[in-house]
Amino acid sequence: MYIGIDLGTSSVKLLLMENDGKILKKAVREYGLSFPHTGWSEQDPADWIKGTVDGVKELMEGQPKDAVKGIGIGGQMHGLVMLDKDDNVIRPAILWNDGRTIAETDYLNNEIGRDKLLEYTGNIAFAGFTAPKILWVKKNEPDNFAKATKFMLPKDYLVYKLSGAFTTDMSDASGTLYFDVEKGGWSDPMLGILGITADKLPEVHKGFEIVGEVKESVKSELGLSGSVKVCAGAGDNAAAAVGMGIAGAGKCNISVGTSGTIFLTSDSYRVDPSCALHSFRHADGQFHFLGCMLSAASCNKWWMDEIFKTKDYAGEQKEISKLGENSVFFLPYLMGERSPHNDAAVRGSFTGLSLDTTRADIYQAVLEGVAFGIRDMLEAGRKAGYAPEESCICGGGAKSPLWRQIIANVTGLKLITVENDEGPSYGGAILAAVGCGEFATVAQASEAVTKTGDITVPEKELIEKYNDRYAHYTAIYPAVKDLYR
Repeated sequence: MYIGIDLGTSSVKLLLMENDGKILKKAVREYGLSFPHTGWSEQDPADWIKGTVDGVKELMEGQPKDAVKGIGIGGQMHGLVMLDKDDNVIRPAILWNDGRTIAETDYLNNEIGRDKLLEYTGNIAFAGFTAPKILWVKKNEPDNFAKATKFMLPKDYLVYKLSGAFTTDMSDASGTLYFDVEKGGWSDPMLGILGITADKLPEVHKGFEIVGEVKESVKSELGLSGSVKVCAGAGDNAAAAVGMGIAGAGKCNISVGTSGTIFLTSDSYRVDPSCALHSFRHADGQFHFLGCMLSAASCNKWWMDEIFKTKDYAGEQKEISKLGENSVFFLPYLMGERSPHNDAAVRGSFTGLSLDTTRADIYQAVLEGVAFGIRDMLEAGRKAGYAPEESCICGGGAKSPLWRQIIANVTGLKLITVENDEGPSYGGAILAAVGCGEFATVAQASEAVTKTGDITVPEKELIEKYNDRYAHYTAIYPAVKDLYR
């Protein structure tokens, strides 16, 4: 058996998988986020550890202690965890959706220069990336910066606590902006810009490679025994892609989770000339383009929980009937935006409201706004040479048939779900199985264990209507962006 862990933003999700891909058991442990100032987002890494320990204990109830052979972790990307010489966490982790680094991002893009950043790393600076966070700490918390002997990403902290291995994987490292994506190692010029040295950074591996074993003291606490291997793991999007069968060149996955992403695979290194998409490594060591909008299903949750004050998502969606004809538009930039605008200052907005606007119109605009944001990323991929006709789709938002249909019509893609839509936790377990020799390659494992679920086909008439609506949507951001500066 193999344990897969998804170290998410709001919870850690765990599952127990047999070596043929069958899921035996699942567990979830939620934890909180902290927002000390507007636009900031932090978390206590101790909560990750507690949630993981409790979750593994639940998985192992009634199971033989020696049944688990490996653990793989997929986790939220870009976060900054700093340890001192005694391995104590110096400050709360600064998360991927934290927007405090506008000045540092502008410095990197405008003073160091985008061309240099592309040369050094394959990417430009975005506020969510790790490098701007390090610069922010260096400037605003110099004592904490001076104490740091280890800079790591969230899921790598969990790997370190489980096994003692100070490692990362290529997919997660790609989102730091101090990793050379083309060469597959840390970028010396970027380390010089940040004022850190390579000895403070983890060893880099492919996601399926075994980096250590669960420590004896930890095994007894978790209810495990024998040799339990730990693989390097992957960033959440790469891990989710593995769990969706997205390994090997020429594939596409759309995720509608807290954030929204598009994942386009390649067997060769490419850079997006528009810099709207990120050039990253995949968990198997190959390459992919990643687009990330910061608010996707979280827009839906915000609207339903905070504005409508109801949990009846399906009931509210039944009232939506005018697909392709809505005159209300929603910009889904509740936490700023990454792809394609790279604008941490912008915020969400509604336009087109009138006295005959209905409750359903506004809710429809929220769902359509996220779909238009996904199309923004897809269009950037098309301009960079990708031409997908279909895509897998996953995440909480993808469980809604209506929202899937809207996204299919807005993008023009046939959308495919898989039966085990468990995201990064499933991908983590698959990577561990590959590392332990159950499969020869990640692509082989990914294809072998994933099974197709529902298929959503775009409707020709609505594609044409949404093309018109999308043209209107793309005119709104340029008109309002300066209001938020």
